Amino acid sequence: MLPLTGEAAAHWRTLVAHQRPEWPSMAELGDVVDHLAALPPLVMPQECDTLAARLAQAAEGKAFLLQGGDCAERFDRLSTRAIHSKLRLLHQMAVILAYASAVPVVKVGRLAGQYAKPRSRPTETVAGRTLPVYRGDAVNGIGFSQAERLPDPARLLRMYDASRYTLDVMRAFARGGTDPRQLHKRNQDFVSRSPAGERYEELAGRIGRALSTKNARGGDASHTTELFASHEGLLLDYEAALTRRDPRSGRRYAGSGHMLWIGDRTRQLDGAHVAYFATIDNPIAVKLGPATTPEQALALIDRLDPDRRPGRLTFIVRMGAHRVRYVLPELVEKVTAAGAPVLWVCDPMHGNTVEAPSGHKTRRFDDILAEVAGFFEVHKAFGTHAGGLHIELTGEDVTECVGGGAELGFADLHRSYESACDPRLNGDQALDLTFLVAEMFNPGASGAGAPDAVVNAAPREARHGNSPASSGT
Repeated sequence: MLPLTGEAAAHWRTLVAHQRPEWPSMAELGDVVDHLAALPPLVMPQECDTLAARLAQAAEGKAFLLQGGDCAERFDRLSTRAIHSKLRLLHQMAVILAYASAVPVVKVGRLAGQYAKPRSRPTETVAGRTLPVYRGDAVNGIGFSQAERLPDPARLLRMYDASRYTLDVMRAFARGGTDPRQLHKRNQDFVSRSPAGERYEELAGRIGRALSTKNARGGDASHTTELFASHEGLLLDYEAALTRRDPRSGRRYAGSGHMLWIGDRTRQLDGAHVAYFATIDNPIAVKLGPATTPEQALALIDRLDPDRRPGRLTFIVRMGAHRVRYVLPELVEKVTAAGAPVLWVCDPMHGNTVEAPSGHKTRRFDDILAEVAGFFEVHKAFGTHAGGLHIELTGEDVTECVGGGAELGFADLHRSYESACDPRLNGDQALDLTFLVAEMFNPGASGAGAPDAVVNAAPREARHGNSPASSGT
């Protein structure tokens, strides 16, 4: 793949890039960018195109997107075990959602590049001392010292290496395949130990019978699994350095991940992020907060998807439990009337952050569930497709969000609060949420065809081992 050059590639540099770190040495940043530009891309165009095709199916109501992972990845937490833990959790959730929705579930990790975070303030003050805010391991360190908090361009190279390692682990995991029956066994183990498990037993039983029926018909439950990686494309110096032109098609791709998104803080129509994203051909997303107007949403579509390509653009809405039913309807109505083939996805995490008495940032499980319920209700009212979930989660037994079947409270947060930034659902809370979301689908979707949806969680070519995303780069 060829480096991207020309005026289109450089236009974003003439605009304001919100949330850009104050790098202490632009010369050092330039050296790092040049180094990155000479390295191989982390993902390939065929993989990105495959994901775009899957997302197009989701936008049409023929698939469902499950996107999840850490709020902010950490260099010092990078391990095969931790990556596998998150991937297994996503697969367990996918088995439940595939049965409930009766369509394949597209699995996209919030992984392999989620090392930078937008922040509401540039500094933070502790015990009267003010330092630059932590912006993710790609920028600075989490330790509260001047040396740690100084932005360091060399961290962008560590981000590349860590992302490459994660993608290698993901590809190996995908090549190994998954057996839905084993995933269901894990879900049954969760149901048996969960304080709320009695509520889930009936659905778990139906999923088990569906898998048994498929196996009795001679279906092969073990297959190559499609996995994709996504992150917020916040650091444009990094993203642009890894952008390449495909010599076969002439199209331009961000080589840092299969899918990138623009955050709610950086979606300015005249800003650098929108300008850069308009130049790449990956599937992309935009986070829409409660201040988003229909006019802004339509303008974003015109800028980022002028050709109205299905699978190109996803809107990830993050309104908050108490606002989603009031703000989302007009957006859905106006975008649908414009004929734009966007995929609507619910992020029930970022609009529901509260501060516990201890000072910990946390989220109430009931608020997360309520926002998903409102998202589904709005789409049902308009006859449109509730196309996916975007969840901050971990397979580890952390105590960062309150509520869920185990009824974690504010007093439990100190036990295992490990997030570098925002609170994540732990594995049990994520499965609690998945079983409850499964009840929101049309009950008729759990009838004929559901067994195939559970087993065939990837389209046909992926089941036969021909998925670009499961091959090496």
